[in-house]
Amino acid sequence: MIMQADRQCTLELEALPSRIQQIRRIVAAQLRYWHLDPLLDTALLGITELLANVYRHAGSDKHCSVQLTLVSGRLTVSVLDSDPQLPQVSSPEPLATGGRGLAMVAALSDSWGADPVPDGGKVVWFSLHVEAPAPAPRRRPAARRVPAVAAAA
Repeated sequence: MIMQADRQCTLELEALPSRIQQIRRIVAAQLRYWHLDPLLDTALLGITELLANVYRHAGSDKHCSVQLTLVSGRLTVSVLDSDPQLPQVSSPEPLATGGRGLAMVAALSDSWGADPVPDGGKVVWFSLHVEAPAPAPRRRPAARRVPAVAAAA
C-alpha cells in the first residue's frame, strides 16, 4: 500500500529477499517522480541494506514500513520494524561475508540513526542532501510569423 501526501511515501511490506527487488523498483519510481534521480543509487543501496537487516535480525516478524520523506532539501529514508534491538555498526573481520551494511549506510549518507518507538520496535533511518536542480535554460520565444500584406499600388 502506498500513501502519499506532501512529499511523503509509506510502504508496508514484509522484508523478504524475494520482495526487496520489487521494493527497490517502487522506491526508484517514487524518487524519479520527485525528480531525485541523482540520489537513486545511494538511496537504493541504503534501503537494501536496511531491509536486509530486518530480514536477518528482526526475528520471525518480517513486517516493516519504509517511509520516504522529502523536507527542506533533505530526503530521509526510514525503516520501522517490530524488533526493539537497536542496531550497531560493527567492525567485521576482513574476510567476513557480512556485517558492513550499516557502515556503508553511514558512509554514504549525510546522517543516520536508530530510535526506539513507543509501541515497541525501532526505526532506522538515513538522510541525503538534495542538490538544488540546475535552472532550466531560458527558451527564447518562437518567432511569430506575420502574414505578408500586399502593398497597395
